[in-house]
This record gives sequence, C-alpha cells and structure tokens, in this order.
Amino acid sequence: MRDFDLIVVGAGIAGTTAAMFGGRLGLRVAVVEQMGPGGQIINATRVDNMPGFPQGIAGIELGPLLHEQADEAGAEFILDTVEALALDGPQRLLTCSTETLRAPAIIVAAGSTLRNLGIPGEAALAGRGVSHCASCDGPFFRGKRVCVIGGGDAAIDEALVLAEFAAHVTVFHRGAAITAQHALLERAKSTAAIEIVLSTTVEEIIGEGAVTAVRLKDVASGDVRAEQVDGVFVFVGLEPNIAFLNGLVAIDTAGHITTDLMMRTSLDGIFAAGDIRASSVALLAAAAGDGATAAVAAHRYLQGMDA
Repeated sequence: MRDFDLIVVGAGIAGTTAAMFGGRLGLRVAVVEQMGPGGQIINATRVDNMPGFPQGIAGIELGPLLHEQADEAGAEFILDTVEALALDGPQRLLTCSTETLRAPAIIVAAGSTLRNLGIPGEAALAGRGVSHCASCDGPFFRGKRVCVIGGGDAAIDEALVLAEFAAHVTVFHRGAAITAQHALLERAKSTAAIEIVLSTTVEEIIGEGAVTAVRLKDVASGDVRAEQVDGVFVFVGLEPNIAFLNGLVAIDTAGHITTDLMMRTSLDGIFAAGDIRASSVALLAAAAGDGATAAVAAHRYLQGMDA
C-alpha cells in the first residue's frame, strides 16, 4: 500500500488542475485515471470554451498539456481503475484494480459517463452504427446519412464534427428548443448538412447487424414514423461516475455529489470537482476552477490535521 497526502480520482480538466495546484502547494499527489490524462476531453475534435485558446484547441493536444503541468508540479499519474473507497480512521483507502492507495484527503473528479437511451436496438447495435463519439467514428460514415440524438452542447458539437464526413446529419431533440450554447447553435444552423428536428423522440434503432433506420415519435401529435439512417450518435446527458464511493458521501437526486463552495463533501477529507458535483455548470473553465478550489481546500484540511 502506497501513501500520499492527496489522491485525485480522474485526470480530466478538474482532476489535472487539482493535481497541479496540490503539487504546487507541496503535497504528495497521486492522480488515478483509467483513460489517460485529459479524460474524455481527448475525444473532442475542437475545444472552444477554454480560456487562453482563442482559435480553439484539439482535445488530444489539451490533455498532454494538462498532464505536463501537473507532472512538473510533482503529481504522480497512475493508470488504473478505481473500484472502491473505504475509511481507515483519518485515512481514506482507495482500492484500484491493481493496488490500494492511502491518503487522508481525496478529490473526486471522476467525471461522468455518457448516458444511454435505453431503447430497443441500442445495445444490440452498439459499435454497429450506434456510437457516442463523432471524432472516433465519424470517418466511417463518409457520404452517408446519420442522426444525432440530444439538444445540448455535446450533441450540437458532435453534429458539427459529423457534418465534416456525413452527407446529411439530422439532430433529433425531444424538447421544443435546443439548449446548446448560442455560438454552437448558430454554427449548426449555418451548416448546410445539418438539419434540426425538435419535439421528436427516437423510440427504436432498427437494423439487422447494422443500423438502417430509426423509429421516431412526434411529441405533440404522437405520430410515429421511420427514417433511414446509417448511424446513430447518442448525446442525451451524463451519468456521474460515483459507484466506487459506496454511498459514503451525500448525492442529489440525479446522482451528483453535493458540495459546499469549497468543494467539500459531507464526509471530512473528501472533496469533489467538475461535472460530477451538484450545481456544476459543466463548462471546462468552471471545472478547472473547481479543481483549483478543491486543491486549496484539501491543503487547508491537511494543515488543520497537522495542527
């Protein structure tokens, strides 16, 4: 069992920022991440909402930069999967798939997983036309018809990526209005290959071995119809990655960790940062702020323990 002052779970924007500030504050910091530095942001073709990059930056470039800053501050990165959190007096034990780590302070910045629709055909056709990553799978649909399900930032952003490959991209959103940022929506509206269809739900993904169509329902009239598509990209929200916490901290009704303004959870020594916490605005700049605040709060907590 290895000991640290602070363990950060997750190496996305919030986690790497927390690790950087923790290291700069003189703490022995470990960062545990199962995907690699940058987390899910590495799949983003272009990041426009991070200060300091007026022309945007690819996620695959931003991730290593974050890693470098935290690494130079002294943080140790551990590629592993966190399985459980337990208490041992003032210490917190983090069980991973290959080892157990111990520290008196933990920052949970594990982020979220893309939510599934839970409709017929989705699971059976996953990887056979159903995807959660436009930058990964978009090139496979060059010249074809695809649809995006969702109406938030991620859905519109991914539609813009798909429009670089697909002949036609239809965005289906169950609401009466798109909720994505104005700048993203305006870009989508000015892209000829993108069509936005509101007040429509996808009831089923159809295909034998590969996606061929979706079954749609008009929210207002209840009318049902089928539309031919070759690919379905699902972006309907996020599920917080909290299973390993074993109910040790308070969460809200949507499964997000509740914190105070200093990112402190209901359990001493446990902090949360990024979109895994309640009331997060789910923007990269805000996630970085969360990470910095959590690191400062953890440092103050540890100083109190030494007093």
